[in-house]
Amino acid sequence: MSTLEIRDLHVSVAEAQSSSTGGTLREILRGVNLTVRDGETHAIMGPNGSGKSTLAYAIAGHPKYHVTAGSVTLDGEDVLAMSVDARARAGLFLAMQYPVEVPGVSVSNFLRTAVTATRGEAPKLREFMKEMRGAMSDLAIDPKFAERSLNEGFSGGEKKRHEILQMELLDPKIAVLDETDSGLDVDALKIVAEGINRFRAQPDHGVLLITHYTRILRYVQPDFVHVFVGGRIVEEGGPELAQVLEDDGYERFTAAAPVVGGTAVGGTVAGGTA
Repeated sequence: MSTLEIRDLHVSVAEAQSSSTGGTLREILRGVNLTVRDGETHAIMGPNGSGKSTLAYAIAGHPKYHVTAGSVTLDGEDVLAMSVDARARAGLFLAMQYPVEVPGVSVSNFLRTAVTATRGEAPKLREFMKEMRGAMSDLAIDPKFAERSLNEGFSGGEKKRHEILQMELLDPKIAVLDETDSGLDVDALKIVAEGINRFRAQPDHGVLLITHYTRILRYVQPDFVHVFVGGRIVEEGGPELAQVLEDDGYERFTAAAPVVGGTAVGGTVAGGTA
């Protein structure tokens, strides 16, 4: 049984250095508590700048985000003590909100290298190609994309489908999906949702789905919904909570968000929104 456990997590980012700040750290996450077990799908919902993506990147080990307090464990192992690649080998996966382009590295070579790293040995080429093509077919990805440079010239929907392709091939214990639904038309959204549902239907898999909107939750039914505002979880419930947010929005939560240094917590941070 796989369990991702987050306890009292505090995370800061370095502000751009200036005469007034001197490059100080700004706290974004302010005590996050969350447990994701295999067989569970958790949806984190909140407005822009609430800290949702900061949580995803802190779990994955992005160097921009500094954990100042708290713990993250996977099956009892200290995730924060692991390198980024060790976290992937341990069974964590992050589907990024903005997948990066990697010119000169083909999709097939990237995926085989990643699979080799996580499985501990290189799969036989013929078997891997068959596995990859099957997964591509399930996600309506043209087989020709296997030889294209990773994400280079891909549309937003193509990039997001390739994130799900990676997830299916890497087969992690816990998948963190950071706004995987953003920028998708309805057809691409359904394909991505089907991929997520295939993944979570398998044993020993858990999903942490970060989103602004309820539309993906029409196709991916969460077990738990968490409202994220001001760098922390402020309310929790079942799938019915998502409909409450759809009907009423986040105003009653954001109005009560704490204020630090004259700025509401969870606002814009250096380099984008939290």
